[in-house]
Amino acid sequence: MRVLFIHQNFPGQFKHLAPLLAADPANEVLAFSLMTNAPDSYQGVRIIRYGVARGSTTGVHPWVQDFETKAIRAEAAFRAALALRETGFVPDVIIAHPGWGESLFLKEVWPKAKLGIYCEFFYHTEGADLGFDPEFLSTDPGDPCRLRLKNLNNLLHFETASAGISPTEWQASTFPEPFRSKITVVHDGIDTDAIAPDPSVRLTFSDGSALTRADEVITFVNRNLEPYRGYHVFMRALPELLKRRPNVHILMVGGDDVSYGARPPNGGNWKEIFAREVRDLIGDADWKRIHFMGTIPYQHFIPLLQVSTVHVYLTYPFVLSWSLLEAMSAGCAIVASDTEPLREAIQHDITGRMVPFFDGKALVDEVCSLLDDPAARARLGKSAREFARAKYDLRTVVVPRQLQWVRDLAQAE
Repeated sequence: MRVLFIHQNFPGQFKHLAPLLAADPANEVLAFSLMTNAPDSYQGVRIIRYGVARGSTTGVHPWVQDFETKAIRAEAAFRAALALRETGFVPDVIIAHPGWGESLFLKEVWPKAKLGIYCEFFYHTEGADLGFDPEFLSTDPGDPCRLRLKNLNNLLHFETASAGISPTEWQASTFPEPFRSKITVVHDGIDTDAIAPDPSVRLTFSDGSALTRADEVITFVNRNLEPYRGYHVFMRALPELLKRRPNVHILMVGGDDVSYGARPPNGGNWKEIFAREVRDLIGDADWKRIHFMGTIPYQHFIPLLQVSTVHVYLTYPFVLSWSLLEAMSAGCAIVASDTEPLREAIQHDITGRMVPFFDGKALVDEVCSLLDDPAARARLGKSAREFARAKYDLRTVVVPRQLQWVRDLAQAE
């Protein structure tokens, strides 16, 4: 089988599936990447780099700005596909993350190829992220119009895609029929053998200090520290949490950029804005117990989860982070927001504890309750790991289902 992967920063969500297909000598597996520093290959997958020919139009109507960006990227991928076709490559299957638009016109190049798309999220004006947080409500009554146009990319892909794959039931449920019925729910996969509890773990900092399982550690992990992932709620809970727990250390992983939602209206970044908001409420000695770790290499991320006493994960009703499932695999005792799609993974007092997203007091109370109860932490952590292995394990659960999805895609009508 000839397979072409499309992802603007490949491998992305295909980091396990693509090498697995490439490992079969009967397959020829290529990938398109917009990353100028992408290597020539990735675990047996030949990578084809390409670039866009132009930037976005200055002054374009704001409702169509998002789609113009996607159209520019789609044209670039289309031109790269034409060049690849000239070399004689004709894919049987194209597997794409369509979120940035690159796969919009590939069926114009290879009309007989079967296109499978990664269905991460379909935008809604109600019942999801938009309007969820009253602190950041838009004052523009045209936002629902803009959001409908933002779904153009999704809708156009429905016309050419034979099937979809989505990591959670809730994310799949955001997509409308009739395409919803073409979506198979299979998570990207967690390597539960590599991410496992380690009672002897030791996390050493650059100054030589270290934390072990004997210390009281609260972890909070996001790609970027921002409202979509409850950073503001967590920061506002810290003054009381530090006061009630004089020995606790707070380890916060995440950059100061924006992954989801809007940037701060008056400049700056969310990390500093909410840190400044609570700084005067936290004494100097206590502030030293908050460790902003930025983005860290993956080999340091696993020990961070392993040393965690309580792991906090908050999110708007939006896409589910890998980090939550990795924390479950590491056997963390988890306090999470009672929001979709968390309810698929966290069952209250079974695989974790849940609190209302906006209730900082409930968050502090629940965290402190677990810090005082080693037996409950052990029970929840054990159950969380068992759940992660049963539902999200890469080798025993995810890989067989992903491969079956590819086989079904190749034979789709």
